[in-house]
Amino acid sequence: MRIDVFSIFPSLVDGFCQESLLGRARKEGKVTITCHDLREHTTDVHHSVDDAPFGGGAGMVMSPQPIFDSFERSGAPRPLFLLSPGGKRFDQAFANRLSELDGFSLLCGRYEGVDHRIREHLVDEEISVGDVVLAGGEVAACLVIEAVTRLIPGVMGNAVSPVTESFGASGLLEEPQFTRPAEFRGWEVPEVLRSGDHARIERFRLAQALHRTIARRPDLIEARGGLSKEDKALLEEFPPLPYPSTFTI
Repeated sequence: MRIDVFSIFPSLVDGFCQESLLGRARKEGKVTITCHDLREHTTDVHHSVDDAPFGGGAGMVMSPQPIFDSFERSGAPRPLFLLSPGGKRFDQAFANRLSELDGFSLLCGRYEGVDHRIREHLVDEEISVGDVVLAGGEVAACLVIEAVTRLIPGVMGNAVSPVTESFGASGLLEEPQFTRPAEFRGWEVPEVLRSGDHARIERFRLAQALHRTIARRPDLIEARGGLSKEDKALLEEFPPLPYPSTFTI
């Protein structure tokens, strides 16, 4: 897969993508990530990428010329996504669809946004990573790249992980996980996980995933068509593990 990123701070994205799983995927040739500096395609001595908005108003707006020239001369793959708080919500299903492509590109906005002609005539779609405003799209780009790259076959060591983790194929939040020691400060790992009864362990894990999803994301339960008879039986068989109470600011 090829992913191209267009930014005035390309090192922010490139540095992130050199570490951990992403860095390994790049070294192994499973993904090619190229970061383009928009300032390299400016035409003035100050390498300006923004200007004051027509009609007045606070802040500056990214100009179309450097962005159009940078993308059109790069040979970067489409679709081209603008990272914007007004875009389509990025979620695990979106990441799954992108992971099936041969490549795509990301445009990182800055300042008060981009000239609308970029939206109208250059980008294919806008992506939002949440109902929050950032200083620029670089952090959002890193989020999208990591979410998509880890789904590429061979990138993750355990092929089961994308199925069982939160928002995976089960449609549920992931169940609680435990590791050694079996007892820590008086808190013990649930007996069922130490029983060696793998069928019972799987029922317990599914029950806990259901409990957690019901408490945190009931909309995901609705999306699955509600609770089946089997689900309800599991909930009765295994009570929920305790979770932190909701923090209120």
